[in-house]
Amino acid sequence: MRLQFGSDRPSGQSLAKLLTSTLLLLTTFDSVVAVKRENFKTCAQSGFCKRNRALADEAVAAGASWDPSYEIDTKSIRLGEGLFRANLEKTVEEGVKVELPIVISFLQNGGARVQVDEKRRQEGKIELRNDSKARKERYNEAAKWALVADPEIDEQADFNEKEGKVEVKWSVWQNDAVIEFKPFGVKFSRGGETHVILNERHLLNVEHWRPKPDGDDKCDSCWEETFGGNTDSKPRGPESIGMDITFPGYTHVYGIPEHASSMKLKETRGGDGQYTEPYRLYNSDVFEYETDSPMTLYGSIPFMQAHKKGFTVGVFWLNAAETWVDVTTRKDKKVTDTQTHWMSESGILDLFVFMGPNSQWLYKYYTELVGTTPIPPMFALGYHQCRWNYVSQDDVKQVDAMMDKFDIPYDVIWLDIEYTDGKAYFTWDPQTFSDPASMVSNLDYHKRKLVAIIDPHIKREQKDYTVVKELVDKSLAVKNKDGKDYDGWCWPGSSHWVDCFNVKAQDWWKAQFKFDKFKGTADNVHIWNDMNEPSVFNGPETTMPKDNIHHGDWEHRDVHNLYGMTFHEATYAAIKERNPKKPTRPFVLTRAFFAGSQRTAAMWTGDNEAKWEHLAQAVPMLLSQGIAGMPFAGADVGGFFGNPSKELLTRWYQAGAFYPFFRAHAHIDAKRREPYLVGEPYVSIIREAIKLRYSLLPALYTSFHRASWEGMPILRPMFLMFPDDEEALTIDDQFFFGDTGIIVKPVVEEGATTTKIWIPDDGIYYDYFDYTIQIGQGWGTINSPIEQIPILMRGGHIFPRKDRPRRSAELMKDDPYTIVIALSRVGAAAGVLYVDDGETFDYQNGQFLHKSFVYQSNKLTSKIVNNDPAKAKPYLKSISHVFVERVIIVGLPEGAVKEKKAKVTVGSKSWEAEIEFYEEHVGRASFAIVKNPKVPIGEEFEIELL
Repeated sequence: MRLQFGSDRPSGQSLAKLLTSTLLLLTTFDSVVAVKRENFKTCAQSGFCKRNRALADEAVAAGASWDPSYEIDTKSIRLGEGLFRANLEKTVEEGVKVELPIVISFLQNGGARVQVDEKRRQEGKIELRNDSKARKERYNEAAKWALVADPEIDEQADFNEKEGKVEVKWSVWQNDAVIEFKPFGVKFSRGGETHVILNERHLLNVEHWRPKPDGDDKCDSCWEETFGGNTDSKPRGPESIGMDITFPGYTHVYGIPEHASSMKLKETRGGDGQYTEPYRLYNSDVFEYETDSPMTLYGSIPFMQAHKKGFTVGVFWLNAAETWVDVTTRKDKKVTDTQTHWMSESGILDLFVFMGPNSQWLYKYYTELVGTTPIPPMFALGYHQCRWNYVSQDDVKQVDAMMDKFDIPYDVIWLDIEYTDGKAYFTWDPQTFSDPASMVSNLDYHKRKLVAIIDPHIKREQKDYTVVKELVDKSLAVKNKDGKDYDGWCWPGSSHWVDCFNVKAQDWWKAQFKFDKFKGTADNVHIWNDMNEPSVFNGPETTMPKDNIHHGDWEHRDVHNLYGMTFHEATYAAIKERNPKKPTRPFVLTRAFFAGSQRTAAMWTGDNEAKWEHLAQAVPMLLSQGIAGMPFAGADVGGFFGNPSKELLTRWYQAGAFYPFFRAHAHIDAKRREPYLVGEPYVSIIREAIKLRYSLLPALYTSFHRASWEGMPILRPMFLMFPDDEEALTIDDQFFFGDTGIIVKPVVEEGATTTKIWIPDDGIYYDYFDYTIQIGQGWGTINSPIEQIPILMRGGHIFPRKDRPRRSAELMKDDPYTIVIALSRVGAAAGVLYVDDGETFDYQNGQFLHKSFVYQSNKLTSKIVNNDPAKAKPYLKSISHVFVERVIIVGLPEGAVKEKKAKVTVGSKSWEAEIEFYEEHVGRASFAIVKNPKVPIGEEFEIELL
C-alpha cells in the first residue's frame, strides 16, 4: 500500500463523492505512516485460530488424561492400489459421531498424501444461513490450481493390517508407515527411524457442521465475527481444520513464506528470542512491514522443510484459506523434536508428506507436484529501473538517456499507476503519456523493455470506459455475499475485481492485452501485477470480506490465498498469446502468490523500507522463497519507503546484484535516486556492481535452467550445499550463487569495513576479485570497504561469464565468453553452461546448448550434453560466430605452466594459444589466462596447458 490515493479528476464528481474520497485519502495517509498491527488480526482475534490454540492448551494441561476424539472405523477400511481408505470418526458426544472420509495415498516418490473431508458437507446435507449463495461443500479445488499433475501412486504398496493399526511398506525407497486406529495417527519412517508423525499430540480438529443454536452458544466466533468494523456472516458456521505434525529428532525447520523473519523458523509459544504469535499465512497488503516478525505478508506457500544431519523431510499443507502455524520444540534425553500445529479456517485437509532423503530430492519431488520456474527471458535477469512514478514519457526517455550517459547497464524501465488516465487500466494519461508508442519504440531501439502496472481492481466510474462495462455486462467480477458485483475501494476509488477463478473471465482478461486494445504497447511491454492479495482499502484487514462469492459459488475465505495466483496466471497467458505470430516468453511480476505461482511469475518482497534492518532482512526472505519452490524473487533495492543514505543505497545495489530479480524501486515521496544521481564515488561503485551482475548473466541463466527442471533454488542456503554442517543450519546472511561455487556475503551494517564469513569446509576458497586464498573451515574475516563486495569462489568449480557488459542483456547475446576455473586442492574443477536464444520458446523443442566443463591434469575438456543433440543443430549453427575469448584458471599448482602456451583442439584440428601466467604472491593464488583460444562456444573442445 502506498501513500497517495488515486481517484478521478475532480471535474464531474459530486460533492458527496469528493468528501468520501477525501476522507478515504486521509484514512489511507494515516495508515501508512508505519505498519499498524491493530489493522491485522492476532491469533486471539481470529476465531478459529483462538479455538484451535485453546484445544492445544487443553491437551497440554490434560497430559496423559487427554481423551482424543478421532478414530478409524475399522469396518470401513479398504486397502489396495496404493490407497488406505476408511471413515475417520469424530466423537461429538456419547453415541454421536461425525463421519470424515479419509484417503491416504502412498506415492512412488516415497511420499504420501492424506486427505480428510466431511461427509455431511460433501453430500450437501447442511443448511446455509443468511440466504447465502455459497457452496455447501468444503472447498476441494486448491489442488486444481496449485498442482501441475496428480502424483503417481505406488499401486504395489504392501499393506499389513494388524490389531489396531495398518503397517505399510512402499516405494523404491522402502519407506514405512504405521496408521494407528484409536486414537488416529500416522508415523512415517525410513530405515527404522521415524521422521514425521501426524496427530501425535492429538490436536486433529475438524469443526463439523451443526445448526446455529437458538440460545447462547459457547463456540466463540463460530457464527459471525467482527473485526475492523466489518462483520463476517459465516453462513456455513464453523469449519476449520487443524492438526499437529511432529518432526522427531529435528531441531531446524524452514519455509512457509512469506514472513520478514529468519530462514530458520522460530518457536511461537514464547521464550527468549522467540515469538508469541503463530506464523500467519493470509495474503495481505502490509505496508512498511516490520522485520523479525511472524506477521503475514503478501504471499503464502504452506510448504515446510525439516532438516538434520543425514536427512531432510517436508510437508505441504494444501489449503488456500487463512492459515496459522505454531512451531515449538520438545527436548527429551538430549533429542529435540520440532512440533508444529497447522490451523486453517476452511477447506478439506489435504496434506503431502515428502520423505527426502535430502534437500535436493525434496525440492525435486515438491516441484514435480506444483511446477517449476520456467526459464525466464534473458532481459528479465538484467537490472530493472523503477519508481512510483516516472511522470511522463519524456521522463522515461530522459532516464533512459542518462543511464547511457553514465554507462550504467539496464534492461527494463517501469511505470507505476500514474501512467493511466485516472487509474483506469489499459489507458494512458492523455497529458503525460500522449504518445506511448513512441516511448515504447525508443526503448525497443535501445533493446530495452517497459513494464507497466496492471492491478485486479477495475475502476467503476469513468465515462466510456469499456473495460468496466464489459466486466459488468459479462458478469465476470467477484460478487458480494448477496450475489451482486462487489464494490470496494482501491487506487481508482470505487472498483470491481476481476474473478479469474472463472475461465470466461480469464479469456476476457487475455483479450484486454491485445495490441489493438491496449494501444501503445508492443512486444517489449511486460506486466506488473500489484495489489492482488487482493488489496481493498476499505475492506477488513485491507482485503475482501470473506463472505464474498467467487465463480463456482465458493466463498472468498476458501480461496483467498489463491486469488493473486489466478490473476497473474491469466496475465501471463495474456502476454504469451497477444502476438501469435511471434510468441515470446512473458515476464510478469506479482506481489501476491501461492504454491504454483512460480510457474508464471516472479515476486518481490513488497513495501520494504530504506533501513539497514530491511537490507539485512531481504536475504533470509529470498532464501525462504527459494527453498519453497519460488526462486525468481527479489527485494526493492534501496527500500521502497524513505530515503536511503548513500552508503545504504550502495550496499543495497551490491546485494541486489545477486538477487534473482534485481530491481530498484522507490515511493512517490522518496527523493529521486537513479544510480547516476547519487554522486561519486558511489556512482562508480554502483555501476561496477551492476556490471558485475551483467558479467555473471550466463552463470545466472544456467542456474535458472537447472531450477526449471530440478527445482533447485538460485540462492542456495549454506545447509543445502553442506547438509551435515551444524553451523550452516542457522546461517541465513550468506549464500551460494547458483552452481558457480560463489559464496556471497552482503554487507548489511552501517560503516562496516570488514565482514565475517563462514567457510563451510576445509577446501580452498579464492577471493573473487584478487584471488586471495582463504583456507580453513570456520569463521573468517574479509576486508569489505564500501567499494568491495565480499565474494569467494570455492575451489572445484567452473562457471561462464561475459566480460563486456553493454547497455542491455540483449546487446550481449553475441559477445564472447570467459570461462572461469577455480581449482580445488587436487587441481580439478567442473561446471556447466546452458544457453538458448533467451527470448522464444524454441528451447522447448531442443533449440539450446547445454555444455559440461571438466578440468583435470592441466586440461579443460568441454562436451555438449544436450539430451537430443540433433535437435540443437539449427541453434548451434546460429551461434557459430560466438567464441570463448578467455579462460581464467585460478589456483594452478607449481609447474602447471611451462611454455606459457596452450594446445587447443576442436575435432581433428589443433592450434596454440598464448597464456599469461601470474605466480602465487603474498597470499594470492597463482593464475593463468588463456588468451583468445578461438574456440566456438557451440563446439566441443579441449584446452591443454603446455
